[in-house]
Amino acid sequence: MLQSDLQGVEFWILNTDSQALASSPIKANSKLQIGEKLTRGLGAGGNPQIGTRAANESKAAIEKALQGTDMVFVTAGMGGGTGSGAAPVVAAAAKALGILTVGIVTTPFSFEGRLRTQQAAEAIEALRVSVDTLIVIPNDKLLDAVDAAMPVTEAFRVADDVLRQGVRGISDIITVPGLVNVDFADVRAIMTGAGSSLMGQGRASGKARARDAALAAISSPLLDIGIERATGIVWNITGPADLTLFEVNEAAEIIYDLVDPNANLIFGAVVDQALGQEVSITMIATGFGSGVVEAALRPAAQRQARELQQQQQQQQQQQQLPPRQVPVERVAPRGRENPSAPAVEIPAFLRKRRTRGK
Repeated sequence: MLQSDLQGVEFWILNTDSQALASSPIKANSKLQIGEKLTRGLGAGGNPQIGTRAANESKAAIEKALQGTDMVFVTAGMGGGTGSGAAPVVAAAAKALGILTVGIVTTPFSFEGRLRTQQAAEAIEALRVSVDTLIVIPNDKLLDAVDAAMPVTEAFRVADDVLRQGVRGISDIITVPGLVNVDFADVRAIMTGAGSSLMGQGRASGKARARDAALAAISSPLLDIGIERATGIVWNITGPADLTLFEVNEAAEIIYDLVDPNANLIFGAVVDQALGQEVSITMIATGFGSGVVEAALRPAAQRQARELQQQQQQQQQQQQLPPRQVPVERVAPRGRENPSAPAVEIPAFLRKRRTRGK
């Protein structure tokens, strides 16, 4: 995110892990080690309660860092210790100072385990009541949009990049001069007290690039719920210098046809030559209830439920298998050649020893 050259955005990093802070490329005066007395710089150990206590210990330093800010993006990966525990504290401090506070967080991949998923659900609920609007990005949904052969490390980079695009999609509307400019007051009007939100992204090239990008954004795998239920839409279209007003209008018509006629909609159009001939659209749909959070966590919960069911079925199948039979040979005892005499069963390993002795 730091390397994406976001204009008008100041980056701060908070952590309980001193080594993670030291390795961050962010300038030293924008790093804040929280809970120094509690954790001694060793991290939260995956415990959100430690993260919460660490943030409360350093609350004065957090409030000092927030002074003079108009808008704060609180970004974190939910499910661990520091992010899950500290993010609600940071958000509550920002909101108490009258700052427009937006949370953009990710939920764990299914393979990270049920404990992290449960901790993420609890942390997201705590964060939801501490921000003006909360955008939850389910990492499992990203699996639908990436190559199956993608390494695990790259998958986490994709998740981080989605956070970046979410921040940029909103901040560029406010800070970057473009074809269509939007005031900060307009963004505040839509996002203040908006509750849970959804984000969709789309990119396209070719003759119908703006239209195709809009279609990709509204059908993004990150959207668990249709945007027709949204009470507000903030969307941003970014393209090269030859992006035309006709293309902007074409994309707008697709989005406007889907949403409630009474919804509050604002958009910005920004020129970015780095995109080449592509057009990118980022859309934030606001005003959803807590069902968005539940939908975001549903993919991980469903996958874990399927895995548990498969394990139980395998255990049941193993229990139903018949006992392993030991092959035996029925022979008559020596000296008793009478066929009617009862036979004696000799196990296979004794039969082999008996054969070698002959």
